[in-house]
Amino acid sequence: MQPQALKHLHDDATRVMVVDGSRLVRKLIADVLQRDLPGVQVVGCASIAEARQALADGPVNLVTTSLSLPDGDGLALARTVRESAGQAYVPVIVVSGDAQSHLEQRRFTDYVTDYFDKSLGHEALAAFIRGYVQPAIIPGATLLYVEDSRVVAEATKRMLERQQLNVLHVMTAEEAVTLLTAESLGRNQHRIDLVLTDVTLKGELSGRDLVERVRVDFGYGKRRLPVLVMTGDGNPLNQTALLQAGANDLVLKPIEERLLVTKVLFQLRLSRLNPRSVV
Repeated sequence: MQPQALKHLHDDATRVMVVDGSRLVRKLIADVLQRDLPGVQVVGCASIAEARQALADGPVNLVTTSLSLPDGDGLALARTVRESAGQAYVPVIVVSGDAQSHLEQRRFTDYVTDYFDKSLGHEALAAFIRGYVQPAIIPGATLLYVEDSRVVAEATKRMLERQQLNVLHVMTAEEAVTLLTAESLGRNQHRIDLVLTDVTLKGELSGRDLVERVRVDFGYGKRRLPVLVMTGDGNPLNQTALLQAGANDLVLKPIEERLLVTKVLFQLRLSRLNPRSVV
């Protein structure tokens, strides 16, 4: 992931490049984006060659690409975007039905900013892109935040509260489990909409243990209760283990505010596209 890519993009000349070999898919994505983001210019390309020409014609603010293209793959395109003059920090989002597998196996390169699972549909993709281009505040949503450093917690809480989010901060995974148990019994004042946890915590339970409790003990699926894990561990195997345990996504340390906010707001929007009963 490249935090620098997440500069403010919502301006009058926002250009989004959509690269996909299917004309129908390009049209569907363009229609949804133009409906939800008035004024956005969608540049549709069927191949890496067409994308190169479009980049030569002028800068773009964001690129989405399918993983498989007629003349290469989305990873090669991501590299092309990065190497184009003036495009070094443009978000590049790979859209694939196999994105989760690639994410878990850490196949995505540093040229890719983020990924999206195409099985979630074009409406969800539009919400995802909007999170980068025009982040939408979801006032009143409640986050359960687990962090054992008060200094780090205060700084991170301020980032989240600037987005009008309610933040319930606890120091240990054990305290988080207690609050989740109370919610499952209908005893919480606020419904918990998302869990944000550090991976290394004081106490017997780690952040990974908490993820497993959410998914196994409480039986909450990824859309029912999103879980984001913050980690400073760059080991791909350890990152994979967190995702396979049930984390929706990782937020790498040191925390970059725009990246954290984008991921939190996206997961909240995605979960609200579906009933709370969805697993």
